[in-house]
Amino acid sequence: MRAVGAALLALIATSAAAEPITAARFTDPTERYTHGILGDALEWGGLKLTLADGTARQITLPRDHVYEDTAPRLADVTGDGSPEVIVVETDVNFGAALAIYGAEGKLAETPHIGQSNRWLAPIGIADLDGDGAVEIAYIDRPHLARVLRVWRYKDGGLTDIARLEGLTNHRIGERNISGGIRDCGAGPEMVVANADWSQIVAVSMQEGVLRQRVVGPHQGPDSFAAALTCD
Repeated sequence: MRAVGAALLALIATSAAAEPITAARFTDPTERYTHGILGDALEWGGLKLTLADGTARQITLPRDHVYEDTAPRLADVTGDGSPEVIVVETDVNFGAALAIYGAEGKLAETPHIGQSNRWLAPIGIADLDGDGAVEIAYIDRPHLARVLRVWRYKDGGLTDIARLEGLTNHRIGERNISGGIRDCGAGPEMVVANADWSQIVAVSMQEGVLRQRVVGPHQGPDSFAAALTCD
């Protein structure tokens, strides 16, 4: 099945209360999905959440899913003042999706790309247009399609609100995802590369429209570091 229901997750809690999440890490390394887009054939079968009261919750995926990601990301997506966990969760038959977890389990996810060995690379999480709702951005198939996509979390779900072609943030085999989100005083901008990795590009969202501008030449990881710190 493409959707992972709560009944398919082994959610083990040492406390029944939904305490805020303070940390998250991947567990249960596995070779059951051999895409190897991040440099090796090792992915993750579980996610451990640490809560504010010191208790832990372990989420174990079914065998047809893995976490295909560098690390879990903590950000307040729902606006309740406490962080959620954002991860790349891959169906071995239908490719990657972006998923949001709370202390009680999965809250929402994007559709899977639709084909095995197809991946997405997160850019970041922020209120990109200042409307009070949080957006999550990623590059859809950074080695093939190279499409920046923005999803808004609202009313318990994710809505696809904007996309822009010709951008990327990852090269096959690299352990890290390049770029991120910055604010140099004029609002949030997504920092990525153009399709051929010759330029660093900053992308803003205004009234639902993505607008890009060249920040400078791409000359390796230091180029991204400088762009993210507004140098």
